[in-house]
Amino acid sequence: MLVVILAGCTQQELRGYLPGTAGITNHTDGITGLWVTSWIVLLLVGLLTWGLIIWAVVVYRRRKGQTGLPVQLRYNMPIEIFYTIVPLILVLGFFAFTAKEQNSIEAPTKNPDVQIEVYGKRWAWDFNYLNVGPSNKGVYSAGVQAVELDKTASVDFSKLNTLYLPINKTVQIKLESRDVIHSFWVPDFLYKKDTIPGKDNYMYFTPTKLGTYEGKCAELCGQYHSLMLFEVKVVSQSEYDSYIQSQADKGFTGALDQSYDTNTNLPGTTAPKS
Repeated sequence: MLVVILAGCTQQELRGYLPGTAGITNHTDGITGLWVTSWIVLLLVGLLTWGLIIWAVVVYRRRKGQTGLPVQLRYNMPIEIFYTIVPLILVLGFFAFTAKEQNSIEAPTKNPDVQIEVYGKRWAWDFNYLNVGPSNKGVYSAGVQAVELDKTASVDFSKLNTLYLPINKTVQIKLESRDVIHSFWVPDFLYKKDTIPGKDNYMYFTPTKLGTYEGKCAELCGQYHSLMLFEVKVVSQSEYDSYIQSQADKGFTGALDQSYDTNTNLPGTTAPKS
């Protein structure tokens, strides 16, 4: 029955209605598998539970001519052990597989091919490409808030800051904030992580499918939170190299460092001057 039902499913349904497609990064298929498998297990548990409820209602219903209370069943040890042990096994199983997948995602990549520093700021993103360009001093791309085109809430995507990534190269992204907590989220990558003032967070992944993907802030950060958008372009190595060179040719060399932060009282900094 499951084979017949699943044979009629679309790819979107088979992926549990998650955004994107298969194989966008080295982590997305594992995340999708955990999500879909969890739902299948939970649906089977739900069907069993609903079936037992319906069975009890039908079999032990009051029949014509019966009066008084039915026979009371209590202190049934096998049943009590069953409904204690089974949920415990399910919880431990979900925890174990989730922890395994999370450890895989969070495992640092030694000597990543690409190192990028991302600053979240109200309400845009700055990207520093480290150890590339002239004398390996790096290049940068400064972001601006998304521009609304009309009252339909559409934006001019051509003006969004774009993060370029070479396909099949290991990537390390260092996440920082210039002001408040933001969250770096590319929905198609099926993962997000906060940028927290005074704390560095990291993401490690390998993009494995060419394409353009939308990114946004996933942490409510103020009035124009919804316009804190960006794009990610996964391109060939040659196109990535051309982009790095184009930034260097424009004079965008070096990095946009912490001197642009609006916070002045973070740990490790001197007190503001009066």
